[in-house]
Amino acid sequence: MKRGVLLAMLVLGGCATVTDIEQTLPTMSVISGKKPDAYAQCLVQQLSSTRRAPQIEPHKEGLRIIVPQKLTSNPTAVIDIEERSGGSSIKVYESMSNVPVRPGDIRKAATHCISG
Repeated sequence: MKRGVLLAMLVLGGCATVTDIEQTLPTMSVISGKKPDAYAQCLVQQLSSTRRAPQIEPHKEGLRIIVPQKLTSNPTAVIDIEERSGGSSIKVYESMSNVPVRPGDIRKAATHCISG
């Protein structure tokens, strides 16, 4: 059963591009007191135990983090961090946002880094 769910997740999420992921509704939209660099550093550190290193690039008034899938280098999530007065605005977009059994490590890391 677990292998079937994993295979289904890979098939459903394996072909998503950054553009495809960004066109979905955000699965999380929050504000943090941390600046974009500090939030991104925390997020990368939290994800390092479960995923390969994400790609970090400048985006608008902050940073964009592209998180790879667990088994491939294809993107599974895009996290936009924009600077605002006194901190950051964070939006998390996930490729399998409508799948209730998707891995929770991205959401857990994003939540941990809000104030942690």
